[in-house]
Amino acid sequence: MALVEQPAGTAAHAYEYAGAPFPAPAPNPARRAVAPATVPAAPPAIHVSVVIVNFCQWKNTARLVRQLRRSSAMRMGEAEVRVVDNASPPHTLATRLGKIRGVSVRQFDTNLGFATAVNRGVRAGTGDWVLLLNPDITVPDGFLDDVLGITARPDLPADAGVIGFRLLNRDGTPQPSAGAYPTFFRTLAGLFLSRGGGHGAAPPGDVKRAVEWATGGCLLVRRSCFEALGGLDESFFLYYEDVDFCRRAAEAGWGVWFDPSVQVTHHWPLHTRPVPAPLRLVTRHALLKYAQRYWRGWQAKLLGGIVWTEATARLVWAALRGRATDASCFAHLRRLVGDVSAKRDEVAAERIRYAAGFLAPIATEQDGRTQ
Repeated sequence: MALVEQPAGTAAHAYEYAGAPFPAPAPNPARRAVAPATVPAAPPAIHVSVVIVNFCQWKNTARLVRQLRRSSAMRMGEAEVRVVDNASPPHTLATRLGKIRGVSVRQFDTNLGFATAVNRGVRAGTGDWVLLLNPDITVPDGFLDDVLGITARPDLPADAGVIGFRLLNRDGTPQPSAGAYPTFFRTLAGLFLSRGGGHGAAPPGDVKRAVEWATGGCLLVRRSCFEALGGLDESFFLYYEDVDFCRRAAEAGWGVWFDPSVQVTHHWPLHTRPVPAPLRLVTRHALLKYAQRYWRGWQAKLLGGIVWTEATARLVWAALRGRATDASCFAHLRRLVGDVSAKRDEVAAERIRYAAGFLAPIATEQDGRTQ
């Protein structure tokens, strides 16, 4: 019962079915050829979701977005940018950024803190990789293409969950951005001696290598790693959430790497600028929480005593100078030591929210000062 086509060459092309020939249908001259239906091309897959947490730095954020768009990955739809705003005052740049293809802006009515805002941005994205960037970072042309190139390298370990890059100061010198975990003694040296590096770190060098932690100011994370760990720990309002995340990643079997082949400029790292009283309250809270979680009991307790003594001295000095806000923040910091030690998380969070109410002028001072 086969359908067999006879060789061409006769006047009428014949077909044979079960041995009985019959003529082929006569062509219809009125019939027009119909082009096959075109299937719309699927949009390119997003490989990296960039998350920028903005707080009173719309000019810096807009400048960073412009620089990110100078990558083929953005033009081809392989990268997206998620801007999460922590209750900054209204600004026209927020609306303009939201109209750019591949860029979304989400604004909150309250300051959620860095870790919580990052988690919201990551959940909204779809990329296989997540790239955290501070607004005061500047990147070169083609930056996202270089980042995607790293994720596609055949020698990238399958368990590589976190990758930190080289950070430079404004003068082009290396900036501490990765290294060993903060220890009790290194942290004490950082408190009493020169503030040479974030979390007591030194510049990580020029060689790609495994590290214990990398800074969250420019941090690439595999989405599966981020989701497996539940994102950043939101009990850290600001600072030390990156070290905590890297520690948890390593404990879960993920690799943490430093890759100097990609570099950016970080203009205002915390360890290079004055720390006003509200910001000191926030960062000391992060340090106390980190110590309580990862250091020995006596070390965390001794650190608490040192922070309490520091807060007392600064409280007296602020009161003598008539700085009521500073004095109030240092009074809260003294009580915060006991709150963290007793794990009164809600009370500690309320003190952080109090300090956060004074952070806007501090952040605004840096806006528009990057290139």
